[in-house]
Amino acid sequence: MIERLLLALALMLAAAPAFAVNPDEMLADPALEARARTLSAQLRCMVCQNQSIDDSNADLARDLRLLVRERITDGDSDEEVLNYIVSRYGEFVLLKPRFSVRTLLLWGAPVLLILAGGASLVVFARKRAGKPTGSRLTAEEQEKLAELLDPIPRL
Repeated sequence: MIERLLLALALMLAAAPAFAVNPDEMLADPALEARARTLSAQLRCMVCQNQSIDDSNADLARDLRLLVRERITDGDSDEEVLNYIVSRYGEFVLLKPRFSVRTLLLWGAPVLLILAGGASLVVFARKRAGKPTGSRLTAEEQEKLAELLDPIPRL
């Protein structure tokens, strides 16, 4: 019973996310390493594209992690490190793109879509409110309808 419990615990721990940062990459100073981990979590692996360089095992991600740590140990601020990486690899390397004129459509599209959807709902609701919900027949039309629907003619 205990063996099964230990096996189940080991399997659950094995499924936990493993970070790709190798011990030989880590900085000796915990504060600098924390900065490096924060920055590398913001950068996209250009090979994997849906992972940060902190999570990726690709060689390029390792090179970028080392570059981030090198820039930090050289005394660069977080913003300077990000600017340096972006200058070499472009805005795509950022997992969360910066707000600029070039990314205005990217950031504004969700808002524009929500506004367009809301406006179309308002227009649809107004058109629907103006239409009558049921047809009203005059007395003469009701008589004719009754005659057409009644199979036995009245005398």
